[in-house]
Amino acid sequence: MAKTTRRDILRAALAMPVASSLAHFEALAAPARKQVKITSIQAVQLKQRGTLIRVDTDAGITGFGECSGSGPFARAAIAGLEGPRLPHLGLIGKDPLAIQVHHHNMFYAYAQRGRVTRVLSGIDMALWDLAGKLLNLPVSKLLGGNFRDEILLYSHCAGGDFQSQEQWRDRAQNLKSDRRGITAFKVDIHHALGLNMQEFSPSIGPQDAAKVHRAYTLAREALGPEIDIIVHCHCELDTGSAIRVAEAVEHIKPLYLEDPLAPNFSPSWMALRRSTRLPLMTGENIDLVDQALPFLENQAVDLLQPDIVNSGGITGVMKIADAAARYRTPIALHNVSGLLLAASSQQVAAAVFNCPRIESIRNADELPWAKPNPLVIRNGRMKVSTAPGLGVELDQDYMKSNRADGEPWWG
Repeated sequence: MAKTTRRDILRAALAMPVASSLAHFEALAAPARKQVKITSIQAVQLKQRGTLIRVDTDAGITGFGECSGSGPFARAAIAGLEGPRLPHLGLIGKDPLAIQVHHHNMFYAYAQRGRVTRVLSGIDMALWDLAGKLLNLPVSKLLGGNFRDEILLYSHCAGGDFQSQEQWRDRAQNLKSDRRGITAFKVDIHHALGLNMQEFSPSIGPQDAAKVHRAYTLAREALGPEIDIIVHCHCELDTGSAIRVAEAVEHIKPLYLEDPLAPNFSPSWMALRRSTRLPLMTGENIDLVDQALPFLENQAVDLLQPDIVNSGGITGVMKIADAAARYRTPIALHNVSGLLLAASSQQVAAAVFNCPRIESIRNADELPWAKPNPLVIRNGRMKVSTAPGLGVELDQDYMKSNRADGEPWWG
C-alpha cells in the first residue's frame, strides 16, 4: 500500500470545495428555508460615505447592506439583475436564505466583474443581515461562531508635509492621544513623494527614494517603536520603483508594504517578493476568490486584504478566507467606508480564524446613521456585536434628511 505523504494530504485539502465554513449556515438555515420571500431590493445614496442597499421580505423583516457607486448606478445594477433578460437569476420572489445560490447567480452564472460587483456585494451583505434577523443570530454565529470577541484594528494617519519633522510630531501626538488606542496606521506614500493619490509613478530614482526614506524615518521617530506602520501605496508603482521603495523603508520595519503594484497578479509581484524581506499585502481591489488564488498559489504576499464591498460580499470574502487558510496565509479586511461595512467586517473577522485584524476609520464609533451606534472601539480593538444580523439599527430619519441630491426615499 502506497504511503500517504504530506503533499498528498495538502493536495486533497486544496481539492475540497472552497467555503466549507458556510456549511454551518446551511445547517442552521435548513428548518427556515422556503418560508419567506424577497419582495424588493432598493438603494439610496447618502451625502456622505456611499450608497445603502435594502432587501425587503414578505415577513416584514428587512436586511441592509452597503455598496459603492452612486444611487442611480446601484439602482441600474439592481434593475439589470431583476430584468427580463435573465429572470431566473433574479432574487425577488426567492428564498432569502438561499444565499449561496444567489451568490452564484449574481457573480458566476452570468459573470459580473468591474463596478457592478460592488453593488451585488452590497446585496449579499444585506442578505446576511436579513438571515441573522430571520434566525435571531449575529452573522458571526451564522458563519460558525466567534474565534474572538474583539477585533484588532489598524487605521490611517493624516496627510500633509511628510518631510516636516514638526508636522510629524503634531501628527503623531494626534494619533497617540486618540481615546480609541489604535496602535497601527497606514502612512501614504504619495504624501512622501508629493504626488496626488493614485497618480501613476514610474521610474522612481535616487532623489525620490531619498524623499521616501526621510518621510518614513520621520514617521518612525515621531510614532516610536510601539506604533506599527503600514507603508500604504495605491497600486501606483512599477516593479523597479516598488523594489526601490521597499529598500528605502526597510529600516523602519513596517508591518506591511501595501499595494505597491497593479492589483491583479503578475510576474511583477514575484520579482518584488524575491527582492525584499518586507511583508507584502494586497487585495482590496480583487473581486472573488478567482483573483485571490494566484497570489496564494505563488505565495506572492504575506497577507490578503479583501474588501467585502469589492470582493463579492460576505460570501465572497468567506471563500477567500477559506482558500487563504489552506495556504496558511492570514487575511485582514479593508474597510474605509461606512457603518454597515464596518459592522460586516467585524462579524466576518470574529468568525474567521486567519483574520486577526481589520481596517477602520478612527471615528467609526461616531457615524451618525445608527440608532444607537453599535460600534465600540477601545484599546485599539472593536467589540463584536451580539445582536442579530449585522447588529445595526439604522436611523431612518437621519438617512432621509441626509440623502444625496435628487435621491428617492425607500420608506
